[in-house]
Order: sequence, then C-alpha cells, then structure tokens
Amino acid sequence: MNVPLVKILLPSRGGASEPAGIVAVARVDRRTKNITRRLGPGEIAIIDHADLDLVGAEELIRRKAAAVVNASVSITGRYPNLGPRRLLEAGIAVVDEVGPEVMDRVADGAVVRLDQDTLYLGDAVVAKGTPLTPELVDAAMAHARAMAGVQIELFAANTMEFLRREHELFTDGLRPPEMLTDMAGRPVLVVVRGYHYRKDLAALRPYIRECKPVLVGVDGGADALIEAGHRPDAIVGDMDSVSDEALRCGAELIVHAYPDGRAPGLARVRELGLHAVTCPAPGTSEDVALLVADAKSASLIVVVGTHYTLEEFLDKGRPGMSSTFITHLRVAGKLVNARGVHQLYHSRISGWSLLLLVLAAAVTVLVAVLFSPADPILARYLDATWRSVT
Repeated sequence: MNVPLVKILLPSRGGASEPAGIVAVARVDRRTKNITRRLGPGEIAIIDHADLDLVGAEELIRRKAAAVVNASVSITGRYPNLGPRRLLEAGIAVVDEVGPEVMDRVADGAVVRLDQDTLYLGDAVVAKGTPLTPELVDAAMAHARAMAGVQIELFAANTMEFLRREHELFTDGLRPPEMLTDMAGRPVLVVVRGYHYRKDLAALRPYIRECKPVLVGVDGGADALIEAGHRPDAIVGDMDSVSDEALRCGAELIVHAYPDGRAPGLARVRELGLHAVTCPAPGTSEDVALLVADAKSASLIVVVGTHYTLEEFLDKGRPGMSSTFITHLRVAGKLVNARGVHQLYHSRISGWSLLLLVLAAAVTVLVAVLFSPADPILARYLDATWRSVT
C-alpha cells in the first residue's frame, strides 16, 4: 500500500529551523479531470486551469489534495467561477498564476515543497505565484460579476451561431445508432459526473429502485453510477474520462464521433476488445445522450450532474455549452432535473406503512400460535427456546 508523503515543516525545538512549507508528492496534469484520477490524499495538484470551475474544485476536495498550484489564473474575471472559493472553504491552499513552465519543470510523482508563494524541487525554486486569500477571491469575483453581462451576451451569440449552423439537428432530431437497449416508453436517467452528482444519485435511490429507468452514463458518469451501486445500461461519450472497469461492465457502448465520422475514442474501446457503435453529431457527449434518449422515444429523461442553470453554463466557461443549452430546449418536454425529482418524488411505500405491515404480520403469527391445534407443542417449543437463551 502506497502512503503519500506529506510533511508540514515547522521550526525545530533546538532553535534552528527547517524550511517551512508542505512537502508532498506532486501530481501534474494540464487537465484537472485527468489529475483527479491519480491524485492521492495529501498530494499537491499542479494544474493549468484558467477559471477553475466548481466541478473541478469538488473533485480536488474529494481526493483530499494538500494544495493546488495553478499555472493559469484561477479567476480571470470573465465570469464569476465558483471553484477557487470552494477550495479555500475546504482549507486547501491555492497558489495562483505560477506560469506554464511549471508543467515541464516538475515531473509527475516528484516530491516538492510548497512554502507560501514558492514551489521548490529540492533546493531549486521551480515556480512562484500568488497565494489566494478570501479577500483576493472576493475582489476577483466582484469584478467578474460586473463582467457577467458581457459573458451572457457572448453566450447568447454563441448559441445563435450554433443554432444557425446546426438547426436541422434540433428541428429534425438526431438519427440514433442501432442499439439493443430499449428506451421506448421508459424513463431514462442520464448521469454526467458534474454538479452535485453524488448527492443527487443518493437521493434518487428509491426512484431508481421502483421506476427502474434505463441508466445512461456520459463518460465518467458511468463510473459515478457504478460507484453508487448501479450498473449502467449504456455509456455514451468520447471515452476519454471513463475507466476501463466501467467500459467492461457490460453496458452498451456508444462512441460520440465528430460530424465527419471520425471517432478517436473508438480506438480505446477496440483495444479493450469491446464492441461499440458510433454516433456522429456536433455538440457535447452530454447532448448526444439526451438526443439519443429523445430519438429512442423515452417517456421521461431525468438528468444528474448536467448543466442546468445559467450560472452552471457560465461556470463551465466553454463556447460548446451553447449546444447543451439548445439541446435542453429540444428535449424540454421530457427533461427533468434530478434535483426536482428527489424533492417531488416519494417512495410509494412509506416507513410507517412498512412498520404497520410488520406489526400486522406479528399479530397474525401470534393468533395462529394461540388458536392452532398445535398450540401446546408450539408453546413448549417457545418456552424451551426462551429458557435456553436466558
């Protein structure tokens, strides 16, 4: 078992002081969603993530990072992104804007020391940046909120441009791939490893047990389903953030391809010896999962972890989110967010009903014992059992 090297260095009792800071293993990756798959408790995450979003921050917190060193600016001011404040609230130090050179200067798995604004490799300084404080985050967020109107205008422009180019997809619908999974007339649960997905999946457990929806994982959403104790019926995505274990779980695999038919994720599936179909379409894999469910005549589409509010669309910070906004409009007649489902849906069997059922069964057994011809035999048996216990 590998134990992460974590040491907070403090002045020695003898008067001489060791260099201060946090000594830990560094995990290095430009993509936050990749680094969280390797990051161990107490390790330092070195990322290159401008406008760090809430989903990325939550994953870093879940993996118990000791600190985060960002080559980019965590809050550029383009819009009020939520990740940096969440990290500070969780007690994780963030050193900001250390420069892209750190990604080449520190090898993944190297032991580094972070002291205030400086990152050391041995005795050499490899990066310096700005430690984030609540005051700095508040100031940056105030500026970002002032710029929110500009970002909303850009988001609207991107949405209109995407709709102009791809209007046939959203007026005529998607041509779905051939699938064995039957969605016609059934509810479908689409899971993205995004906002609050663990909490929502836990709350939806009674709904999943009683309504038995078709379970669709979008890339890492398949791992989220498995982690929650469910096996996905289908996995949709470009297959870049789903584990090999999830791909091998027996789910039907649908690789999201570019509109021209190129599907880079298909190679990985084939390397694992698995079969998959492709689905060429613009937009994101989240869009494809929703459009496939709609085209396959799902009666209801419940979404977990997808982008739903304007704040979440802006927090993602990608022009590609425009397609997701349009997709939600396309399937709006069937679409329900999980947060709404678990607030409105209640199990058909309440706790009181179960208690009454148990009491009724107990009374029935008691009556049967008292008035049965075998009453003396049963009474002697119960008496002997009670005496043996006491």
